[in-house]
Amino acid sequence: MFEPKAIAIDLDGTITDRRRALNLRAVEALRKLKIPVVLATGNAPCFARAVAKVIGVSDVVICENGGVVRFSYDGEDIVLGNKEKCIKALEELKKHFSVELLDFEYRKSEVCMRRNFDLQMAREILKDFDVRLLDSGFAYHISDRNVSKGKALEFISDRLGIPVKGFAVVGDSENDIDMFRVAGFRIAVANADIRLKELADLVTPSNDGDGVIEALEFLRLI
Repeated sequence: MFEPKAIAIDLDGTITDRRRALNLRAVEALRKLKIPVVLATGNAPCFARAVAKVIGVSDVVICENGGVVRFSYDGEDIVLGNKEKCIKALEELKKHFSVELLDFEYRKSEVCMRRNFDLQMAREILKDFDVRLLDSGFAYHISDRNVSKGKALEFISDRLGIPVKGFAVVGDSENDIDMFRVAGFRIAVANADIRLKELADLVTPSNDGDGVIEALEFLRLI
């Protein structure tokens, strides 16, 4: 039985439902944990900071799909990604699609867009740029190719003195794949992307927050 020393957990589609409403039962369960909790999200730092405060379990947060990390609520954001690369890729996409930006002024390492154009076509257009085009299930993200949730988790694990293989991770979408590849135990909620389920050690019977509770029960954390 895997005994996690810490847990990293995605936010949208994992602790929240499709309307981005927090599952309060999952929040209550997370608050019972005796091990460190890292929130890992594609959201901008200001949003992630607010949600971390509301959830009340951790000040350690991975934001913008690994492009930004933070170790305390009042601490500085550590920017790991290069937003300029993403802006150059954005300018190319604008030649082909009508792009609607989301939270542009609040993002420090990436560009976030509404999911209103063909993702595979866009990826082909950007194949020679030093970026990745990610689908969180809620938005498209142009991200520096050199960052990911997985690399951010390794960065955080080193700072916390916890082996990355000591982490259990819980997620739902393709932007969690790199985090799954480095962690010691991987859990996909029932509504997860099929590619994430293929990497998972456990797929929960239930969706989003109810699946989180099942994951914590399986790990004997609650």
